[in-house]
Amino acid sequence: MTDHIPSSERLPAVAPDLVLVLWGHGEWQVKSFSERLSAWLGIDPLQARGRSAEHLFADAVPSLLELATEVLERGQDLSDVKIRLFPEQPEFLADIQFAGLTDDYLGRLVRVTLRRETTASRQEIGFRNLVGQSAAMREVFRKIQLYGPSDAAVIITGETGAGKELVAQALHEESTRHSRLFAAINCTAISDQLLESELFGHERGAFTGAVREHRGYFERADGGTLFLDEIGDMPLHTQSKLLRVLEDGKVQRVGSEKSHQVDVRIVGATNVPLEQAVAENRFRADLYHRLAVLRIHIPALRERREDISLLAERFLQHFNSKYNKGVQRFTPEAIRLLQSYLWPGNVRELRNVIERVVVEAETEAIGARAFGEWIQERQQFASAAPPAHAVMDSRPAPADNLPMVIPYQDQDSISPVSVVEADIVASGRGRGIRAELTAEAIRAAYRACGGNLTAAARRLGVHRATLYRHLSRLNLTREQLS
Repeated sequence: MTDHIPSSERLPAVAPDLVLVLWGHGEWQVKSFSERLSAWLGIDPLQARGRSAEHLFADAVPSLLELATEVLERGQDLSDVKIRLFPEQPEFLADIQFAGLTDDYLGRLVRVTLRRETTASRQEIGFRNLVGQSAAMREVFRKIQLYGPSDAAVIITGETGAGKELVAQALHEESTRHSRLFAAINCTAISDQLLESELFGHERGAFTGAVREHRGYFERADGGTLFLDEIGDMPLHTQSKLLRVLEDGKVQRVGSEKSHQVDVRIVGATNVPLEQAVAENRFRADLYHRLAVLRIHIPALRERREDISLLAERFLQHFNSKYNKGVQRFTPEAIRLLQSYLWPGNVRELRNVIERVVVEAETEAIGARAFGEWIQERQQFASAAPPAHAVMDSRPAPADNLPMVIPYQDQDSISPVSVVEADIVASGRGRGIRAELTAEAIRAAYRACGGNLTAAARRLGVHRATLYRHLSRLNLTREQLS
């Protein structure tokens, strides 16, 4: 029987099952192939039975044998693991599951189900440079496609780090202006005087330091798209000039009496409600109505946790390439840990964390332990956060004061655990048991929240009733907490 690499022309859209068996002496051997997989490999199923899987799939990346062993050792199935069985062949998605014992009870069966990732499935988890398969992100993708061809102004709302500029770029790429310039400026990153100069340009000698004439973003983006980030914080006098440009399409440079006709589509972004800014006279009502023709809201990452594993995988691939690393995947524990965190910094924070662990990685798989130092830093950050006196009990905690929450599951229930206890997950201790809050953690949260138990429970990442149960268990009173 001759080994060979299967032709990609005969790759099935969905590969059938490959079942391996671990015999008593610990060597993986092939139990059976499905007919379609046997045809693709060009191997007679009868001849393959009992053959060394390590020999047949020696070039699999990541190691198919290590994945199967991990399932048995951890007692947990793996799903959607990207794997390449042979060099220069496309990747499969693999589900590895424990399938029982052999007839003689000397070996354990592991079923490996392989399937190809189709173009359609890839489109479902991303759009342009955006990644997501949650209902909220699919709505964002739909609006981008719907609003893209329009020239109407768009306001993008969402928390800091949610990806507002990526949405603006996607709108530009979906528009008829995609061949022209996409320009972006942060309205809070430069001083008020320089902001006007950067937007509208200036003439030579218009102010001290203006040694030559300067074309502003409006002139440079003529025919294209101008993205105004943090537009809600734009100074009022600059808002007036922006309104005039939107009304007549003419830009007047600082220090000039002449106007230039421009054709620019405006996309603005804000992490503060513009309606509130208008009510507080920090934003012009007429400019608000001019800008808020179309709106796209990007949900916070904690509101679409099903997208976290997809984003983590995308960042893993990016930083693997950037730093020439060989990391293949995250372990299930690592993914659960990432999905447990509330991500106050949203996608930007997730990207930074993944970059860190990839740089530090020395193995093919990144586990929960790799995040241990980061967890400790988050713990210190949470303990040093300002008191939450002003937060009403009925209101959600502000995004920059959210705790880290690690859900732990036993046979009866799920008990959320604060960042104070997160080292249990990172170290691997306590598997299969529910982690408990300590008196020190509760006391620190209670004092940080000014004696507000509801706010303290929120800070610890637990329900108020759960906090009361912990207080009863520890025989702690309010007086003792103070």
